[in-house]
Amino acid sequence: MNAKDILMKAVQCDKDGRILEAQDLYQDGIQILMELVGDEKDTAKKKVYLERIKEYIDRAEQIKLRVQKHMESGEIVANIPIDDNSTGHSYKSLFGKYLNGAVKEILIDEPYFTERYQFQNFIVLLELAVKQCKNLKYVRVVTKPDPKNPAGQNSMMKNIKDDLTQRGITLSIKFEATLHDRKIILSNGYIIKIGRGLHFFKPTNPQYTLGLCDYDYRNCLQTDVDICRTKTFS
Repeated sequence: MNAKDILMKAVQCDKDGRILEAQDLYQDGIQILMELVGDEKDTAKKKVYLERIKEYIDRAEQIKLRVQKHMESGEIVANIPIDDNSTGHSYKSLFGKYLNGAVKEILIDEPYFTERYQFQNFIVLLELAVKQCKNLKYVRVVTKPDPKNPAGQNSMMKNIKDDLTQRGITLSIKFEATLHDRKIILSNGYIIKIGRGLHFFKPTNPQYTLGLCDYDYRNCLQTDVDICRTKTFS
């Protein structure tokens, strides 16, 4: 899409309350306009581009501030300690009730998607979200790039992205080498913070035993889960 189409879609997403997707689209459209400004020789046209760029930068910044404000104003509604080797702590058991039809967007900050089991955990979470969030349209993942196998990481993410696209859901992947925080933000106003992120499950041993598919049977690593409630992002 050209800059005009991208930015029109951004405005529509903004109006529809899909602000995380709008933010990404604004940024993509701004980048294209910046390139056009650099190549433009006509002073009048360049001025118009710069005005548009400022307008969309302001809109993207407003979304960033809105999300940040919601995160800071949340109150804890649940604190769940998970003991080492305990069971019964699947994603569904922990926070499945917050994944509902009011969720249009999900932001996932998870530093580590490099190992096969980490992608499997991601798929398990997405299966739950897609099943329960009937109006889900957008998922943004922020993670660290894999320094050893970036091509393999990109390939795995592309497979997941293509599958979600067929289900009418956009997956956006952002890479941040210094990412440390782990959280899941739901657009209905719930924020889930897991000390170990998504990867607090121990492998089944032997492999083909209960827990292979149903994570409620999995032994867990020790961690804590905080669930906060704030206003919806729409």
